[in-house]
Amino acid sequence: MEEDKGALVQSLIDTVNEIASISDYRCTVKKQYCNLARRLKLLTPMFEEIRDMKEAVVPEETVKALVSFRETLESAKELLRFGSESSKIYLVLEREQTMNKFLEVTARLEQTLSGISYEELDISDEVKEQVELVLAQFRRAKGRVDLPDVELYEDLSYLYNKNDAATDPTVFRRLVEKLQLAGIGELTQESLALHEMVTSSGGDPGASIEKMSMLLKKIKDFVQTENPYMVAPATEKNLVATSSGQASTDKNCKAPVIPDDFRCPISLELMKDPVIVSTGQTYERSCIEKWLEQGHGTCPKTQQTLSSTSLTPNYVLRSLIAQWCEANGIEVPKRPNRPNKTASACSPAERTKIENLLHKLTSANPEDQRSAAGEIRLLAKRNADNRVAIAEAGAIPLLVGLLSTPDSRTQEHAVTALLNLSICEDNKGSIISCGAVPGIVHVLKHGGMEARENAAATLFSLSVVDENKVRIGASGAIPPLVTLLSEGTQRGKKDAATALFNLCIYQGNKGKAVRAGVVSTLMELLTETGGGMVDEALAILAILASHPEGKAAIGAAEAVPVLVEVIGTGSPRNRENAAAVLVHLCSGDPQHMVDAQELGVMDSLLDLSQNGTDRGKRKAAQLLERMNRFIEQQAEAEGETETEVEVEAVIEPRPLTQSETQQPQPLSAVNADR
Repeated sequence: MEEDKGALVQSLIDTVNEIASISDYRCTVKKQYCNLARRLKLLTPMFEEIRDMKEAVVPEETVKALVSFRETLESAKELLRFGSESSKIYLVLEREQTMNKFLEVTARLEQTLSGISYEELDISDEVKEQVELVLAQFRRAKGRVDLPDVELYEDLSYLYNKNDAATDPTVFRRLVEKLQLAGIGELTQESLALHEMVTSSGGDPGASIEKMSMLLKKIKDFVQTENPYMVAPATEKNLVATSSGQASTDKNCKAPVIPDDFRCPISLELMKDPVIVSTGQTYERSCIEKWLEQGHGTCPKTQQTLSSTSLTPNYVLRSLIAQWCEANGIEVPKRPNRPNKTASACSPAERTKIENLLHKLTSANPEDQRSAAGEIRLLAKRNADNRVAIAEAGAIPLLVGLLSTPDSRTQEHAVTALLNLSICEDNKGSIISCGAVPGIVHVLKHGGMEARENAAATLFSLSVVDENKVRIGASGAIPPLVTLLSEGTQRGKKDAATALFNLCIYQGNKGKAVRAGVVSTLMELLTETGGGMVDEALAILAILASHPEGKAAIGAAEAVPVLVEVIGTGSPRNRENAAAVLVHLCSGDPQHMVDAQELGVMDSLLDLSQNGTDRGKRKAAQLLERMNRFIEQQAEAEGETETEVEVEAVIEPRPLTQSETQQPQPLSAVNADR
């Protein structure tokens, strides 16, 4: 019992220490969560004195009360961690659910702490008084909450439920200030928080999280419009390095400045393989690995102690870097090969469970296969250790084999399990090497709608690795992705669009997408009322327009009127992408310039050149320069035509007399007057 008591009390101390290590809380819940964490830290002296008691026997009822308190303390730790890492937008919009959870945990803490008979324990009077103080604070806090920021909630709710782009800038400014989302770092952190909620949901976040992501995109577009120079000021040394390490030296254009958040804080270079450490900071993998190998146990940027040395790939940031490189004409950095694999920390019991599930996967009984695939799907969704252990046990080839099963539910479980396993960086290569791509494409073509959606999401996850873009594109995946983009659910369309965008970063896939009819589908999405796919459609068109087949197809689709309308009335990001597409269309085709001018694009371009995003301003300036040059050329051509007409009028003002016929006026004399 003494050993059990020691382990129990030590676990309480460890949990409180974990709570104390949580660095910060989201601004929307900061006051209440800080107060809760502070109260719990005040209990550490009591637990330490109980642990250090040598002779006194802890009553059995007190041990039971400590066990009950430990369970509640774990719930409090998860709640506080959620308040530190969760989305600010989510915490505001789901304020009622969040507050109810907080009140529930607070009430349980007060109840279970009251059940500990510390009067019977040999602890000091000072500690007893401190515990009494904490209990009193819990009782006062029970049922009492701070009034929420009603204006913040109403502003967010208004934008959350509003589909059109026209919104009062004052509303955006209030949101940016109150949510503290004014910088790229803060916006990226919020994006990662929403992405983590999607990941933890197994790729099925629900409509509310998707709408929150769209809301964050609106806020991000506004911030970039208000302050297009959020990144560090340009200097002569801020040249963009390509993947080969050579800087861009184009004499005709100013090299774009690498955003600070795309640079590794250690090397200050554009990141190729960004990873997240336990403090939430992102570094280039090779740089942080060297830091850790040198024996450092702290975060280089914040100097906080690292609770773990595990490194999590930052897929969101990597995708943003790829998009930025594509938009600025820079080669996308290639990640170095990583031969070393991550080891799993699963217990022997968990490994045994996984092995039993794999045995059921090979069963001839379809029910066993279906239930085992479903359980593996859930285990792979739960955490990183499970993903490593499942792959190590040999599940991937078995799941690949189930992709062609006639049982639709088993097929769905198998492709979704592969999706969840692919979150682990090392598993991507294993999935590809097991020949999974043809099977995933088969599900994408013939599976149920949810299976098709998850197949598209799996292809996106695998295509994060550059060489996989080529393999997936060659597998015939692009036509069924275009079909899903056209006929899928809203979630299916977004999964297909994300996969297509990532695949089309590789130049060789752009022609395949065009030949699959993606341009006509994208044009339909652009003009669809309330479809919610305008952002994705324009982003893909902006990539395809740089390809000759893409440019021709977009021009043939009569896209100019739609592009001109978006440049005039769209969101900042959409105006930027629409201008980028128009730049390519007007290159070498004067008819598109004529059409755009007749539709009144000049005023919109002038506004974009002054008030757009940084890239939007550049594209608008290119278009204005090109169109002004075209207008001057037209004016010169018209002037020459008018001069020719005037010359004819001088030569033949009246019928010639007989004497004039005998002595004609030299044309050279008339021509000299031009």
